[in-house]
Amino acid sequence: QARLVESGGGTVQTGGSLRLSCKASGFTFRHYCMGWFRQAPGEEREGVAAIDSDGYTSYADSVEGRFTISQDTAKNTLYLQMDSLKPEGTARYFCAATARAYWTKGYYLPPAYVYSYWGKGTQVTVSL
Repeated sequence: QARLVESGGGTVQTGGSLRLSCKASGFTFRHYCMGWFRQAPGEEREGVAAIDSDGYTSYADSVEGRFTISQDTAKNTLYLQMDSLKPEGTARYFCAATARAYWTKGYYLPPAYVYSYWGKGTQVTVSL
């Protein structure tokens, strides 16, 4: 049974950094597409970053140049390094995985419906 567990959230001041982790179990994710999403209260869930089955990465325009998605296949763990955080980055962050190989070549962020497995999220709060 596929399971994703996020960690690393917390409260940080504007301009600070956090690294989120997503530990996968029940499947080997290196063959699939993995993504990070976030959802603020009253807002829709939005894609933040993704890494496809070939390792190509893609980012939302709002985080390009500040966030970095990566993975450690030996640990079956996905990461999101978030630098220069802004108050609008306050949200619950979720990781997600597809159920089969999926490729973007880094050209776009896969929509939420592409993903079959979701974690419960970790809260990130960016204070002024």
